[in-house]
Parts: sequence; structure tokens; C-alpha cells
Amino acid sequence: MPRSPRSRNVEIISDERYVQAESPRWDGRDGGLGWIDMATGRFHRGRIEDGRLVPAGSVLVGAKIGAPAPLVDAGAGWIVAAERGVVHVADGGAITPVVSDLAVPGDYMNDGACDPSGRFWVGSQSMPREPHSALWSIDEHGVAVERLGGVTVSNGLVFDGTGSTMYYIDTLPHRSIEAFHVAPDGVLSHRRTVCAVGGGNPDGMAIDGEGMLWVAVWDAGEVRRYAPDGTLDESVPLPATRPTAVALVDDLLVITTASIGLARPSAADGAILGVQVEVGGLPALPWGGSSPLGAPREASADGSDS
Repeated sequence: MPRSPRSRNVEIISDERYVQAESPRWDGRDGGLGWIDMATGRFHRGRIEDGRLVPAGSVLVGAKIGAPAPLVDAGAGWIVAAERGVVHVADGGAITPVVSDLAVPGDYMNDGACDPSGRFWVGSQSMPREPHSALWSIDEHGVAVERLGGVTVSNGLVFDGTGSTMYYIDTLPHRSIEAFHVAPDGVLSHRRTVCAVGGGNPDGMAIDGEGMLWVAVWDAGEVRRYAPDGTLDESVPLPATRPTAVALVDDLLVITTASIGLARPSAADGAILGVQVEVGGLPALPWGGSSPLGAPREASADGSDS
């Protein structure tokens, strides 16, 4: 059982509302924030100033977009899951393919994150909902290796501080958090279930400085904090029905939400929320690759407005 409820003040920190905001990532290079709107195909950037999210521009990447991860160097842009592969999005908005045709036709890329070795791990989701998708890692040379098959909806993915344990959510089969041992070469083993997540669909996930797992629970209107052994430590009720993902920007828990599919969305549905917590986190781990040297394609005419 979780400990007694804490008093939490959950606030709307964005002026904008999004259809399906997802995958917030704290950028350790400049302290900014990156996130996506999955339903509109946009990659957004901004900064948190005085408790508010200040937008700093967006790029229209494609019809389907998944998780972003920063590169190592300032000004080097981001690697972003998009459509059936992965692209590089430069700070100026130019888009260059990194890996194409990972997901099978009809499927598309979804959530992902980098490990301490600089590999970008990203999974796809199946359409229709059948376990034929996969999870890949992409090294600094852009070489993709399939690490896990039989995936339905690849979602929350984080690594512990050593990189030797990966926590992972394939949302639909069992609605659970799983853990794997990660070998230095990226091979996964010792798969185990950490815990089932009831009352909704587990979605995006973050890890804090104590190794605890914060999980957004779609349709439950909650984020929850679980111990690595699966013990539920805390549930935080939200004013939004469909939280999608979380990030710790120091000790501010940033929560993206969706308004998609709601007949009567509230003022908080589709907003980005924030709540102060006692244990903070670290910036998103970066991808170890360099800015691609191939010919980029420009963002769409209504793409970069930064």
C-alpha cells in the first residue's frame, strides 16, 4: 500500500493546449525542455521560467512522431522517432533521416530514451493492436539492432544509474512495468515483471534520484511512484484524465497530457502540468551520435516557427 497521501499542488504550467503531448525531455545542454505532440507530428522546445513553460519554437516532423532525445553537444539538435524510423532534427529545423523502415508498414515509432552508453532505444506500436512490433537500440553510428520482439505498444523506458537495468512498459498485453538486465553490448536478459498497473494504461515513465519510477497512467488521471520492487509509494491525482508521460526537471515533475478522444475535455486536458516533489531527477541522457552529414530535407512550409 502507498504511504499516507501527501499534499500536492498540481498546476497547469503551459498556456498552450495540445492534442496528445508526449515524451517531455529535460535538455542538460541548456536547461530547456523538448516534447512532442503525437497527434500533430510536431516537436516542441521551450524553457521553464518562474514555474511556467515558455515555448521556444516547434518543427513539423511528420504525420507520426515519437520520442526525442538530445545529442551531446550544444546546438547539435535532437534525434527523434518519426513515422517508421528515426530522424535528426537540427536546431534550425532541418530534418535528416538516421534510420528508415524499422517498423513494419502500418506501424509507427513510439516511445524511447537513451542509455548511459549513448544508444537510443526506441520501440514501435502495432496497428492493429497485435504483438508484432519491436524494440530497437541505435548506436552512435546509426546502426539499429532489434532487442525485443513481440511488442504491441512500446511505451515507458528508462535506465537505472548504472545502465545495467532497463525498466520498460509494453502497455497493452499486461499493463505492467517490466525490468531487464542490460549487458554492456546491449543484450537484454533476465526479464521480470516489476508490477501490474491497474485502473488505466501505463504510459511514459521517468526515474528519480532514489531509483523510484514515476509513471503516467492514461485514463486514470494519475501519476504514480513505484519502487524498483513494484511497491506503490504514491499516487498523485491530476486534473487531467489522460496523462501521457513525465519528466523530472530537477525537482519539478513535468506531466504531459492529452485531450484526444475526450468528449468534453477540461481546461487541464491537453495542458502540460507541473508538481513539486522531494526527490529530483537528472537531464535526459543524450544520443552518442553526431549531427548527420547527409543532405537534409527542410521542415514543411508550416514547420519551423522558431
